[in-house]
Amino acid sequence: MTELLALMSSAGFGVALTCLILMFAALFRFVPSESRTYMDPVPPLMKPVWPLVRLVAYFVGAVLPAPLLDRLDRRLQRTGALYVLTPEDYFALSLVLAIVLPLVALLPMLSGKSGVIWSLLLLMSLVGAVLPELWISDTRKRRDRDIVRNLPIFLEYLTMCVDAGQNFLGALQQAVEKGPNGAMKNEFRIVLRDIRSGLPRAEALGRMEQRVNLKDIATFVRAVVQAEKMGSSLKQTLQIQAQQRLEERFQRAEKTAMQAPVKLIIPLILFIFPLTFVILLFPIAVKFMGQG
Repeated sequence: MTELLALMSSAGFGVALTCLILMFAALFRFVPSESRTYMDPVPPLMKPVWPLVRLVAYFVGAVLPAPLLDRLDRRLQRTGALYVLTPEDYFALSLVLAIVLPLVALLPMLSGKSGVIWSLLLLMSLVGAVLPELWISDTRKRRDRDIVRNLPIFLEYLTMCVDAGQNFLGALQQAVEKGPNGAMKNEFRIVLRDIRSGLPRAEALGRMEQRVNLKDIATFVRAVVQAEKMGSSLKQTLQIQAQQRLEERFQRAEKTAMQAPVKLIIPLILFIFPLTFVILLFPIAVKFMGQG
């Protein structure tokens, strides 16, 4: 009787799993093929769950409230992740990870206690929901560092091109073509596209300031817009901005170098000093123990 019940349970589980797979296969047929021509490739860690993300985004994204999508869109714009995820994809990714991670963690825990299992499942669900947020925050930090590091280089390119007789649009084109790859280049490329589409230069730069939301970019944009309004020399304005950004870059490097000894105190006390004492005192202790 016990063997029969076990066989029936296994058969029922197999039938349920087969029906679930067939249901997902049928749903995937409704999802249109994805075109990422103007977007960055999906990160490798997201590729295993990306089909499920696309499925959830297609069916759930249409019913999400507009204020939530607008808020997610602004957040993705500020982090530069809008070239990887749409707001619907981001919401779907959080939902999928909150469901998939507990299911994956459930498999090796089936023989454990039920209370521990439910606690771990809840923990894994929270981790899955928070992972996209952590990824967005890390992407934002790396993007901000890249922009702050490369902004003086692009300002030097703009200064040289304007000094050679080009206007701001031509100088921006040369800076985008010759400048280092990264977030700053992408932002200037968007500004160039906006200006060519008919937006005034001040408005295009203002949109970049809102997207990036960094002090260095805000100072640069306001200086260029003020020079345009007052009719002052654009070359001199760019030179001053480039010099200021370089000085701030050196000041940040000096500050980081001065903070390094302070940050090393805890590792020294916890790891290096005890190990040094052990190495120095061990032969002495062995000698005393050998002498009785």
